[in-house]
Amino acid sequence: MTFLEMLQGAQQRNRSMLCVGLDPEPARFPAGLKDNAARIYEFCARIVDATGDLALAFKPQIAYFAAHRAESQLEDLMRHMRANFPHVPVILDAKRGDIGSTAEQYAREAFERYGADAVTLSPFMGFDSVQPYLKHPGKGAFLLCRTSNPGGDDLQNQRLASVAGQPLLYEHIARLAQGPWNLNGQLGLVVGATYPAEIERVRAIAPTLPLLIPGVGAQGGDAVATVKAGWRGDGPIVVNSSRAILYASNGADFGEAARAEALRTRAVLEAARAAA
Repeated sequence: MTFLEMLQGAQQRNRSMLCVGLDPEPARFPAGLKDNAARIYEFCARIVDATGDLALAFKPQIAYFAAHRAESQLEDLMRHMRANFPHVPVILDAKRGDIGSTAEQYAREAFERYGADAVTLSPFMGFDSVQPYLKHPGKGAFLLCRTSNPGGDDLQNQRLASVAGQPLLYEHIARLAQGPWNLNGQLGLVVGATYPAEIERVRAIAPTLPLLIPGVGAQGGDAVATVKAGWRGDGPIVVNSSRAILYASNGADFGEAARAEALRTRAVLEAARAAA
């Protein structure tokens, strides 16, 4: 199946728009695992097992593994997710952005080494920094468009005087992704939940693309406003929550607490979709 087909299948099977972000911080692990980077896989696998029937997707953030020399644990986690929840797509959150042969190597890392179904990319070096990822049939790529951090305004919210209509930069990226860059229907966009008006604008420009929407939960994004802005029925929305689920408890019941928070968030999202 293609990445988009996997998303659609997981959405129907798990009745979910929830993406569970996997950003392991050993300093925040529960007692018994705390401050032990050698147990990153164990912690994340417990979260995966607790939420796999509730998730539309999983999103491991590669920096949280690489910083602790835990790339081999990430490989083990990817195999665990594929073996136990093969219908749930995995988005490798890497935010790569380079050109030519370097981009080809990053694409191999994401899709061949780790076996991800999709990857996040920075599009600011142009299409030749994106194209190598599109050579992997059926894989997806989410381009940073309107991100949830305050500093996103520094570039993304600036007007392009050289482009007809002088669109904001994030609007231009959305048009490229919906149009000429989306050669094989593999592209999606990253739009932060902290900017629901911008989600609505991106959805108007790119009505069929999947939107990866971080920022719900610990970052303060409003789940209901997010769904109202982004859900149109044609283009899937993938609403990510990381810390609120991962660290719902610092006790031995962290898996059960993560499941309870995932259930709560999924229910809020589904109710908002029903009302949209």
